[in-house]
This record gives sequence, C-alpha cells and structure tokens, in this order.
Amino acid sequence: MQVNKAPIFDTFERKHDYLRISLTERCNLRCFYCMPEEGIPLREKAVFMTSEETIELARIFVELGVKKIRLTGGEPLIKKDIANIIQQLGQLPVELTLTTNAILVDRYIETFQEAGIQSINVSLDSLKAERFNAISRRSYFDRIMTNIELLLVNNFKTKVNVVLIKDVNDKEVVDFIEWTENRDVEVRFIEFMPFDGNNWNWSKKVTQAEIIEKVEAHFGAEKLVSLPSLPNDTSRHYQIDGFKGKFGIISTLTNPFCDSCNRIRLTADGKIKNCLFSSEEVNLLQALRKGKDVEKIIRESILAKKHSRAGIQSFEDEKSALIHSANRSMTTIGG
Repeated sequence: MQVNKAPIFDTFERKHDYLRISLTERCNLRCFYCMPEEGIPLREKAVFMTSEETIELARIFVELGVKKIRLTGGEPLIKKDIANIIQQLGQLPVELTLTTNAILVDRYIETFQEAGIQSINVSLDSLKAERFNAISRRSYFDRIMTNIELLLVNNFKTKVNVVLIKDVNDKEVVDFIEWTENRDVEVRFIEFMPFDGNNWNWSKKVTQAEIIEKVEAHFGAEKLVSLPSLPNDTSRHYQIDGFKGKFGIISTLTNPFCDSCNRIRLTADGKIKNCLFSSEEVNLLQALRKGKDVEKIIRESILAKKHSRAGIQSFEDEKSALIHSANRSMTTIGG
C-alpha cells in the first residue's frame, strides 16, 4: 500500500488524518437526541456502501495519510458482515476503534482483539435504568452495563459518552464521576447538539463551566485535577484526586475545538461531511462506482471546509436553527 502521498490539508493548514466511517443508519436504540421520534425513512440497499466499498474507500484514505479510523452508526455492530469489516480494516496500518451502544459487545470481544482494537467508546446517558430507558426508548440498560464491565475486564480502554441535557440527566454529573472512583474508565460529558428532528434548543445546553461548578461544589476545588490534552483532542480532561478513572468535557457549541480539527466523516451512504454541522456533502460512493478520481474529490472537499462549525458563528439566533434544520439527523450522520 502506498502511504507516502501528500497528506490531506485544508486551507487553514489543518492536517486531516482521522476518519469516522458510519456503517449503517440503523440502530437498536431510539435515543431522542439522535433518532427522530418517527424514525428515519428506509432506503434501498443500493444507496449504501457495501462491505467491499467501505474497505476500498478506507484504503484510499489510509493512502492519503489517515492514521485512525473510528467505526460508527447508527449502531455499527448491527451491520451485516461487521466481523469481516473489522477484520479487514484491522489489517490496515491504522489505529482502529469504534463507538457503540454496547448491546452486542459480548458477541465481538474476540473479533476486537484479533483486529487489534484497544479502545472502545460506549454511549450511555444515564446510570439510572428508568431514565436511560426513557432517553433511549428501549430497555437494554442492564445488558449495556454488563457489557461495559466486560470491556473493562478484557482491558479495553473504555470511554463512556454522556450527552448532557438540561433537566433530563444533568443532575447525574456527580454520579458519573463517582462511578469512575474504582473503574479505569473515562466518562465524557458532551453538549447536546442540534440535528434534524431532535427538538434541540439553546436552553437545554449544559456548559463546561456548569459542570466544573457541580464538580467543585461536591468534591472540592482542591480535589479537581486538570489533565493535559493531546493536540487534536476534542475533550478537556479532568480527574478527581485518588480516583482510578477520569472524566472529560466536550463543549462543541460553547467552547469549540475547531482550531485543531483533524476529522473526516464518511456517511453510510458514502458521502463526505467535512464538518459535523455542515449540510453540504460530497458523494464519494457514486464517484467510486463510476471510476472517478476519488482522491481528487476527497482533497477538494476538505479544502472547502470552513474554519469553525460549518461557518456558523452562533447557535443562539433563529437563522442558525434554520440552517440546522437542513442537516441530517444524528443517526444518519454517524457519531
């Protein structure tokens, strides 16, 4: 494999070497911030990437310097042929990982290990079964908790993603951090973001400052340890002194990390989204099927990337809300 081509840069000199591939728009949960209440329209199978096309496009990205690939969905583990996809991608010279709701994790522990996966992100928005089931509109809480413990027992670096929403689960910040006391797990609090069909509004956000205030009020400011971040980290990292695990805060709306963005998103229907908030997409799958120069299209797409949040300056005004109504629902983008 040729891996010495010029890497992918945008006009702001940001090198893009992290690819997130959505394998499916479908999910076995119905979390209201991700999946519209009415669900999503079912489309013909031919619209989506086959396993072979997914692997081929991944190889092209790796040739262009991508060093990390994250598999997302929907829920990636419900994808037909998922074990083969993981095994094939595991042969590429990249760090391979995935984000999952963990319902099916127990079926694929050996597959993960054989493919060299060392780190897995799990979505979990409450430590209370009743609340989790209300958010997800399903009843898998006990199974998910069991599978998180299974990941830890098998020495996977495990991050737990919590979408914080005002008056829904924001009172669990302390509970989640206390959960890290004796577990080598990182809890990451993520701001509720606007996508089609999720009834977002600005008043539902929980900011980094609010989280830190809750933490210091409960544990004491002297116990809160700020940890260093890597250049492309989306999260600000913290730990309570003496705890085994740690926690992070991803404040995409109120404290964005766009200056160091290195991410490319490939949707399940084979389209590049060069920013999570952008409604503009470029169809790589169609280009691949027609034998066009996919590399050229990738580079042109990333060159068109705006500096910050698809060019949106603020999420507080009506114009921004209208812009986001044209974007996809989260489940069709990929986490």
